[in-house]
Amino acid sequence: MNIKYRLANEADANAIAQLEKQYMNDELSSSAEVMSGQCFSKTQISELIKKGWIMLAETTENENVVTAIIGYVIAGPWSWFQAWGIYAHVLRKMNDIEVGFSRLSSNNSCQYGPIWIHPNYRGQGIFEQLVQQLKRKVSAKYSFMVTFIAEENALSFAAHTKKSPMEVVDYFSFQQRDYYLLVMKN
Repeated sequence: MNIKYRLANEADANAIAQLEKQYMNDELSSSAEVMSGQCFSKTQISELIKKGWIMLAETTENENVVTAIIGYVIAGPWSWFQAWGIYAHVLRKMNDIEVGFSRLSSNNSCQYGPIWIHPNYRGQGIFEQLVQQLKRKVSAKYSFMVTFIAEENALSFAAHTKKSPMEVVDYFSFQQRDYYLLVMKN
């Protein structure tokens, strides 16, 4: 199997939006049935492609023929995400968090996630590669990537704490749900 990693472009927006819609709750465990994932529209995906980063994993027949998007990870500036209540809450929490000798802020960090990998390709190192490829792109602009994971989302929490250099730096509640706040230094 050949896998190619690259940043998404405008031509990818529709396919990514369709995958978001189709698989938005895919990462949730059966014990998290009351949760629902966040789904970005084609318009929002297009905006993120312009203002942030969407790293794709694609299967290829050869160097030039892509057969399918099998994974992606999203990152973007806080200014784009802050309109949603939970992201605004995370921004406020970040002001109290130090990582090493730096205090987190919207100037030195970006929002990371979601990440998605097709179920048929999980456990093959794609998660790790997507995170590393994204980290290389983001590090030119931001020192940290910040994300939050619902306590019920055991699969995502395990992947992020065991397969990436993300660290839990806080725990918070928002709208009667509990979340881990994680940071990755770039």
